[in-house]
Amino acid sequence: MAIDLVTRKVIPIQPVKPAGVKDASEFSLYEKTAKVYPRSVSGPFARLRCLMVWLTQIVFYGLPWLQWNGRQAVLFDLAERRFYVLGLVLHPQDFIYLAVLLIIAALALFFFTAVAGRLWCGYACPQTVYTEIFLWVERHTEGDRQARMRLDSAPWSVRKITRKGAKQLLWIGIALLTGLTFVGYFSSIRGMLLELTSSTFSSWEWFWVLFYGLATYGNAGFLREQICKHMCPYARFQSALIDMDSMVIAYDEQRGESRGSRPRGADPATLGLGDCIDCTLCVQVCPTGIDIRKGLQNECIACAACIDVCDQVMHKMDYPKGLIRYTSGNGIVQQLGARQIIGRISRPRVWIYCSLLLLVCGAFTFSLMTRKSFSVDVIKDRGSLAREVGPGEIENVYRMQIMNGLEEKQRFTISVSGLAGLRISSDTQLAVDAVGIGSLPIRLTLPPEVSALYRGKTLPVVFEVQTSAGSGHESKQEKSTFYVLP
Repeated sequence: MAIDLVTRKVIPIQPVKPAGVKDASEFSLYEKTAKVYPRSVSGPFARLRCLMVWLTQIVFYGLPWLQWNGRQAVLFDLAERRFYVLGLVLHPQDFIYLAVLLIIAALALFFFTAVAGRLWCGYACPQTVYTEIFLWVERHTEGDRQARMRLDSAPWSVRKITRKGAKQLLWIGIALLTGLTFVGYFSSIRGMLLELTSSTFSSWEWFWVLFYGLATYGNAGFLREQICKHMCPYARFQSALIDMDSMVIAYDEQRGESRGSRPRGADPATLGLGDCIDCTLCVQVCPTGIDIRKGLQNECIACAACIDVCDQVMHKMDYPKGLIRYTSGNGIVQQLGARQIIGRISRPRVWIYCSLLLLVCGAFTFSLMTRKSFSVDVIKDRGSLAREVGPGEIENVYRMQIMNGLEEKQRFTISVSGLAGLRISSDTQLAVDAVGIGSLPIRLTLPPEVSALYRGKTLPVVFEVQTSAGSGHESKQEKSTFYVLP
């Protein structure tokens, strides 16, 4: 059916010119993202964030330099396909541990979010940590919030170029150091520095150092809150992890409304006002630029900067602190006390997350403690399943590979069981270098009087590998089959 375009009613949509714009072609239909200028703040939560920045960066920058048994303590050597974590040596087949670690990290995130909201985002997330570092540099080169806003709006001058240039140089230096350190977890950082000083840095090392340096520079220097608002998936599914009893940062609307300015020390009740003086400092210190007075929002990273500044304002006004505080949804609605709020933390979803986390951590720890210092792989010769080497005597050939998981040489002894009279007619000793792989051909022979009983059958056998190196006597069994000619 044809549509009658003449009689069809259409509501025209026309762009409205903002004030001060002469021509509609001079403005965009899309609103430009306003730059956020976080104000500096002091207080207990600010000191806690500063402490977490120091702790996380001491670990990140210092760990690659830590030595263990004459090598880098933490090194994910992709070229050699070995992964060193202190005294633990892992190989590609041990990736199951990485998967379990990721599960533990996810369960821990679920648990802490259900208990106290986005603690990870506010204090330990790399995006938050490096944004704090870059903001610290920005404040020391350009000044605090108002000074930075005036500098950005001022015309270019020698002073502006000097301050902006100093900030950019420091940012680039921190970003390059971060990229070099990150790559140092995958390639020996001491060797990389020697290559750098001798101008033998490989192109791939340059690529990854610059790549991660650029990511740090862009994310922490320019994108900042945009990462948290639009790119981080955690902000989207946090609402599925928290409930009305989860600890979050909240504004006490019942106490704060209605807002309004007043002289210091004035009684808000006589003025018909709440405790909020509408100073907007809670908005000015927010690194994501939100107004916490509008309620919990997915952009809130729980940094608690608004709590610090609001408590300072309440102290100056001689009002009780806690207008913005750590509390819960029910705590605000029902005006619960601290003990009642903490008591409500114990609830089914928290116990489920806690139980799963403890269970996986326990299994992970048990697996590491009972992990053998070597692994064995037996490969049967596919070219000849079996052959007769004497009158009625049957021989099967295998190749045994032993991977030494210790950083010392080990000597292994091989034996076999499963059939009466079955013996190894080849070498039963194998020495494998530290964290190396050894291979040994194994020939199993079955005597005529036994092979005559099992003509044409495939029989199970068990190889046992023993070693006395490392922490003591260890043995490992590996199953295989023995084929008897018909």
